[in-house]
Amino acid sequence: MRVISGSVRGRRLKTPENYDIRPTTDNVKESLFNIIQFDIEGRRVLDLFAGTGQLGIECLSRGADSVVFIDQSREAVKIIKENLKACGLSAPVLQQEALSYLRGCGRFDLIFVDPPYDSQLYESVLNVINSVDILSDGGIIVCESRRETPMPELAAPYQKRREYRYGKVKLTLYVKESA
Repeated sequence: MRVISGSVRGRRLKTPENYDIRPTTDNVKESLFNIIQFDIEGRRVLDLFAGTGQLGIECLSRGADSVVFIDQSREAVKIIKENLKACGLSAPVLQQEALSYLRGCGRFDLIFVDPPYDSQLYESVLNVINSVDILSDGGIIVCESRRETPMPELAAPYQKRREYRYGKVKLTLYVKESA
């Protein structure tokens, strides 16, 4: 697993020895960043269920203003910190449950939501993001799920935009319409 583009392009990232953490595949990651490539530079990013931190690190490499990494797993937090250090990057990495973090955090321009596939957390996380309204106007939420997982609609001004399918994986993009 490597950083695709930007200031730390080509840097190899550490992956877990067990499969409690499911990193986004290189093919899906490359497709994702082709979709959002113009929505990263200068943005504030939240990497929920960060795992190895690869999505947030890719954003920092591509010029994101800041990234906050959230994961409940002690092992994931350790791997994220090691990957940031190996890339010469710094960012807050918090070992915290996602729903509790969302209820008290600030605003973000780009949010990655990639919980364990069988956790049933998609709807509750998206509903909290929607109700607390932490996405800036014109901001984007990217959810990675199993292909067959139905993704919910959200209340205005949030809107489900498009779904992309890559083998067994689906990316769903939501946007917050400008007022």
